[in-house]
Amino acid sequence: MAINNFKNLEFSVSLFYAMQKDNLSYVYRGFFNQQITDSILSLTEVNLKTEEHSSKMKKRVYAIMVEGLQNITRHQNDTAKISNNNTHGLFIIKRNEEKYYITTGNATEKTSIPVITKLIEKINSLNNEELKDYYKQVLSDGELSKKGGAGLGLIDMARKSGNKLSYRFVDLNKDDTYFYLHTIPALEDITISDFNKIAKESLDNIIEIHKTLNNEDIKLIYNGVMNQESLKGLLQTIEGHLTEEPDQKNKMFYIVMEMLQNIVKHASNPNNEEGGNPGIFFISDKDGKHLLTAGNYIKNENANELTNKINNVNKLTEEEIFKFYDESLFNFDIDDTKKAGLGIIDLKIKSKNQIGHFLKKIDDNYSFFSLQVQI
Repeated sequence: MAINNFKNLEFSVSLFYAMQKDNLSYVYRGFFNQQITDSILSLTEVNLKTEEHSSKMKKRVYAIMVEGLQNITRHQNDTAKISNNNTHGLFIIKRNEEKYYITTGNATEKTSIPVITKLIEKINSLNNEELKDYYKQVLSDGELSKKGGAGLGLIDMARKSGNKLSYRFVDLNKDDTYFYLHTIPALEDITISDFNKIAKESLDNIIEIHKTLNNEDIKLIYNGVMNQESLKGLLQTIEGHLTEEPDQKNKMFYIVMEMLQNIVKHASNPNNEEGGNPGIFFISDKDGKHLLTAGNYIKNENANELTNKINNVNKLTEEEIFKFYDESLFNFDIDDTKKAGLGIIDLKIKSKNQIGHFLKKIDDNYSFFSLQVQI
């Protein structure tokens, strides 16, 4: 059951399955600063540690991410004079079996297209030894851009990935374009034709997802296993993203933490995998307000109780909600299912808004539950 005055919560289910289908684990769209880039790296490092990959692959992925994030930060101020709402920097990481797909994006003027194209085509024409020599040449000749070495970063990304760089320009207006850089680090050899096919298909998909992010004004998405370790990195990223006044920022951060802890502690895992519970969390904007949305699996046997609990909380006035909270908090005879409801009550108190929710049955055992809070 959904709350009518909330954005269609069925979208959260569709987004979760789209992210799962394409193995997308992390998306950030917005302004990049040192805190945000550090937390993105930290969160990805946690995920890499929990996945079974060679240390060589992990080092490659991490090094490419560092260069890509630095490249976005280096160029994001160029967008200040571009009169288009879709100019935010973009970072996406996707995993498919042994391959990682790292995509960065930023807006730039169309006059930059020939320079960027020439550089990438030059890089893609060289083998590993030639790339190493070209890096030294560019470094010694001082052929650095006014931004401080973006060319060196691209060369290094190609060297670290062991594959060619894939890229695309998409028009924003008559003067400006959006530049996507797509890097696929690999350990095994791959033919040029196979690489081109894989890169094109995956980048096509990323561009379509980016359109959805722009249309829904989504700033951040995390899709994957939720545990205390990944929670820490995600909260750091979210904290860096918030630009509100201290009181508003603290309130929003508390609500985000409560929603994420709910997945860590109370969600279900249909695949019975160790390490945490699968879920999705994203932040979007609507009419100048933040929409915080979380989604996770729950057992069908708990679905009605949870739905009824939220509906009852939504009916309470401000005076009634505080009274109900005190009764729930200090009633030591209350069972565990009631105690779990304290988080729901607290979300209503802190947000001072209705709690949106949506339930979609998946099979005989599980449903997907979405929760949304507006601030």
